[in-house]
Amino acid sequence: MNYRHAFHAGNHADVLKHIVLLALLDALKRKPTPFFVLDTHAGRGRYDLHDAAARRTAEADSGVARALGMGTQSAAIGRYQQAIRACNPDGHLRMYPGSPVLAAMAMRADDRLFCREAQPDEARALATLFARDGRVHVQAGDGWAAIKALLPPTPRRGLVLIDPPYEAQLLEFDTALAALDEGLRRWPQGIYALWYPIKRRRDLQPFLRGAAKLPCTQILLAELLVRADDSPLRLNGSGMLLLNPPWKLDEELAAALPELVRALGEAGAGQRMEWLRQE
Repeated sequence: MNYRHAFHAGNHADVLKHIVLLALLDALKRKPTPFFVLDTHAGRGRYDLHDAAARRTAEADSGVARALGMGTQSAAIGRYQQAIRACNPDGHLRMYPGSPVLAAMAMRADDRLFCREAQPDEARALATLFARDGRVHVQAGDGWAAIKALLPPTPRRGLVLIDPPYEAQLLEFDTALAALDEGLRRWPQGIYALWYPIKRRRDLQPFLRGAAKLPCTQILLAELLVRADDSPLRLNGSGMLLLNPPWKLDEELAAALPELVRALGEAGAGQRMEWLRQE
């Protein structure tokens, strides 16, 4: 595996993914009982946007930097802005929090986070970051295998975040669908959030047809395109496939997506939110 998220930290895909993640976590916190989070492809947890890897691509400039500077009427975007500012208390955007850090920031004392990361050096960095946080457990290893190993969890409320690198391109969609099917059979009441890239939308049709057949009664997708989806060579947008989404999450995202298109989009930008299944 050669993928390094440091090159892409804070890009438009991270903005969408982390807005959705925080909305999911806040929904879980509306009940007083504790919850469990599994982050299957966790990364190193925190990224310096001024280091050489991040500056080589400068993707954060058209992602988090724009999102942080935009005015918004969306509670979900405002929540994301608040979290990013909390990680940069001097007012200068330098550190970008990955999903484990955002989850830990949102969690309460009795909530639990389990992280898997396949790259040993990234896993070590993440373990060091959370060495003194007893709520967070970091394991080096295959994130896909964690779904079988760790589900169903205790407590039985919670979320599985799946954010793979898609190095195998379209083949990884089959792996993702199989993992979601396994997870639902082990833990049918869990919330599952799968991030996926959009290069050419037509290439996603087999994946979405497969997703609609998963053993789940509530399946929502939310997509953000920052440019036309007409090239297989660049990331033109991304989406979140959400299984068992919390009540009214669709309304929160419906308010956020058009604002993100205006702030982050170029020619051909757009958004999509659709229920693949709603019973």
